[in-house]
Amino acid sequence: MATLSKHWTPDDIPWQKFDASKVDGDIEKIIRAASLVEANADHYTRYLCNVFQNDPEFCEASLEWALEEVQHGTVLARWANMVDPAFDFDDAFKRFKDGYNIDTEVEKSVRGSRSGELIARCMVETGTSSYYTALGDATEEPVLKVICARIAADELRHYKLFYDYLKRYIETENLSRLRRISIALGRIVETEDDELAYAYYAANAPGQPYERKMFSREYSRRAYSFYTTQHLDRAVGMIFKACGLKPQTGVFRMAQKAAWFVMSNRTRQLNKIAA
Repeated sequence: MATLSKHWTPDDIPWQKFDASKVDGDIEKIIRAASLVEANADHYTRYLCNVFQNDPEFCEASLEWALEEVQHGTVLARWANMVDPAFDFDDAFKRFKDGYNIDTEVEKSVRGSRSGELIARCMVETGTSSYYTALGDATEEPVLKVICARIAADELRHYKLFYDYLKRYIETENLSRLRRISIALGRIVETEDDELAYAYYAANAPGQPYERKMFSREYSRRAYSFYTTQHLDRAVGMIFKACGLKPQTGVFRMAQKAAWFVMSNRTRQLNKIAA
């Protein structure tokens, strides 16, 4: 079964090349939020190890996964602090953890099965891999471009890790293709749930009252604006693979067009509301 190994450390980032004049304000805000979510991975691992409690191999792999995710948070927070020395990551992270948490003391996946949980994980890694690729392509700040490339590569490896375990559990749990698609779509919809909205709030608006819909819109309109059709096409391919669907078919091409239509339409709506 696939395992992880750390390929880089914060010392491998060329921090000395940081160029404040090339920082995009919208990217800075969502990077702050991303640093909190990434740093919270060890909390989610407790949930995973409960769900897969009799699979020590998977638990070990998930612990390694969490270490890499936490490193992502550390590196992103360091970059955000270079942009704005007043950004207090520790304070923001405490605020995030105090206001957002999941129930880690469970024995069964909220997705109904272990294979369902792994499909959900594949969706998250699909989203983060495409997300950091899009940010890396969009930013002109040299250090962030390197960071995003490193993280995007890690997230792709994480997808492959969870997909390898998914193939094993699918064989024993016989999850139907329709159920796989349902779980995948459900997890995609959850992109605009409390986690990212609260992270954006905790990182950028600590003095304001929390309004989920407003901060979800503020995060989403910024994050979505950096995607291109190329980023979404790749993401759709990864989603199809996790759902057991064939790529390069008529249905696949329709899904690619639908994804771009939904994303661009949603971005226009959010920008209109903001205006």
